[in-house]
Amino acid sequence: MGEIMKETLPAGPRVERRAFVSQLMQQIPDALVITGLGSPSYDVFAAADRAGNFYLWGAMGGSTAMGLGLALAQPDRSVVVVTGDGEQLMGVGSLATIGARLPANLTIVILDNGHYGETGMQRSHASLGTDLVAVAKGFGIKNAFTVDSLQEAEKVATQIQARDGVTLVRVLIDTGEPPRALPSRDGVYIKNRFRSELGLMPF
Repeated sequence: MGEIMKETLPAGPRVERRAFVSQLMQQIPDALVITGLGSPSYDVFAAADRAGNFYLWGAMGGSTAMGLGLALAQPDRSVVVVTGDGEQLMGVGSLATIGARLPANLTIVILDNGHYGETGMQRSHASLGTDLVAVAKGFGIKNAFTVDSLQEAEKVATQIQARDGVTLVRVLIDTGEPPRALPSRDGVYIKNRFRSELGLMPF
């Protein structure tokens, strides 16, 4: 049993997640951003609250599926999903559909600390043998890679702006917990603000 539970995240550097998200958001001011629940929502909100952000307070596992739908509906906009390893593991099947459709304007950024940060820091499968980059490539997402430094935020931003194929980026982050920055919990407000960004009437 000890061997099964052995941590398998790569040894080496980690990046502070909020600093990475802040750097990334500064460089993609026109992107449409969907956030997974918990820390990704807090970090995106802290970095750059704007009408083009759609925060998912719940819907665990739904962020990449929502990102796919948005990318197909808005092919002329860069669409970015910022999520965590636990949330992506719950919605891992959505990567298969993304690999089948391959919208050129979709980027998935997975903040991976190998833990479920919102429920007590239990270890996720990302630290127990699941390599989300390898999983993505197995689903047909060829441009999937890992970053582990703040400087690589610029590389990710360049991929987002290029809109030349689906990109999945696993960001190796530390397990630190910066102070929570909470976006609005008013779902109707978030929805209507986002629709206005898309030039659609609220309803």
